[in-house]
Amino acid sequence: MRGLYLAGGIVSTALGAIGAVLPIVPTVPFLLLAAFCFARSNEEWERKIIEHPTWGPQIMDWRERRAISRKAKISAIATLVAGVVFTGITLGHPWVWISVGALVIIGGWIATRAE
Repeated sequence: MRGLYLAGGIVSTALGAIGAVLPIVPTVPFLLLAAFCFARSNEEWERKIIEHPTWGPQIMDWRERRAISRKAKISAIATLVAGVVFTGITLGHPWVWISVGALVIIGGWIATRAE
């Protein structure tokens, strides 16, 4: 089981790294999953994620208070809005409604988290 958690942590870290570069792919959710997996497989790697100067505070906010900073909320919702606009321009009706639905559901959930 420890090997599965280690593999999950490595894959999640890789996806988080991709998300740090690509604006549509999220970063912190993947790093949260990586920290969860590393806590069960490699505590040294978990510590490195938690102590990271950029991502560590966001992970600790989530772990301790289930909170998302205002800056992160604005960034996430703005990215969702950009996705709606991009989908509307490239695919149009009816596909844009999938993006609108994601914006309403995911954006609403993000907006209602503590800060």
